[in-house]
Amino acid sequence: MTVEQPIGVIDSGVGGLTVARELMRQLPKEQLIYLGDTVRCPYGSRPKDEVIQFTLEMVDFLIEKNIKLLVIACNTATAFTLDLLKESLSIPVIGVIQPGARAAIKVTKTNTIAVIGTEGTIKSKAYPSALNHASADLAIYDLACPKFVPIVESGYFSKEVSEQIVSESLQPLKRYQDLDTLILGCTHYPLLADHIQKAVGPNVQIISSGEETAREVSAIMDYQQISSKRDHLPEHQFYTTGSPILFEQIANQWMDYPVKHVEQVNIDHENVTSS
Repeated sequence: MTVEQPIGVIDSGVGGLTVARELMRQLPKEQLIYLGDTVRCPYGSRPKDEVIQFTLEMVDFLIEKNIKLLVIACNTATAFTLDLLKESLSIPVIGVIQPGARAAIKVTKTNTIAVIGTEGTIKSKAYPSALNHASADLAIYDLACPKFVPIVESGYFSKEVSEQIVSESLQPLKRYQDLDTLILGCTHYPLLADHIQKAVGPNVQIISSGEETAREVSAIMDYQQISSKRDHLPEHQFYTTGSPILFEQIANQWMDYPVKHVEQVNIDHENVTSS
């Protein structure tokens, strides 16, 4: 392994760009290779075995790119495959659930935390497990929001209809009067953060796992002495299994880095074509 090898980032679609953006901000010397499985997104409503299969296919693609570290920027994939990948890969593997849980515990004052996520993530109970492992004195509420990912993947996350869907979906959280912290348990959800904040009110602190995940990546690379030493900004690579044009459009609304030349890939056969 060399320090100039790239970091691999996988997600069920464009949501993981919220993590990639933070990695670029905190680790500007590191090259990223991002793969979003937009053609099979969302993962949250799929059976566990299917999520595992799709995730392993993405990982195989990135391992061929000679990555030095893998970030699973999808909460559902993290819940179902993190332990498996840590055991099977010789490189460090980082998920987004533990960092998000730690960030929430740091900021809560009332020890009342809610988690919103896909159906798969919520059913896995991965967040309550991570939260209770760190602190037993917590009231934890979780809520599946299956309509959120399709909004983001369609590129309409700033529209009025999105605000209405978010408001209606989060209505059940209104009953928890001591709630002061909300974990966005899906990396797509930060793209709806303004709508989410409006729905839950200004007294609820919203936690996105991207910032904490990037910190963990930085710490692990420093410890293993695999941080890049390059003296120039790297050129990142972006792959999608779906439409490269739509991916670029969404990415450039969100990223600080101009996303160009997204390549479409068939991860079943590893046939790559440029957009």
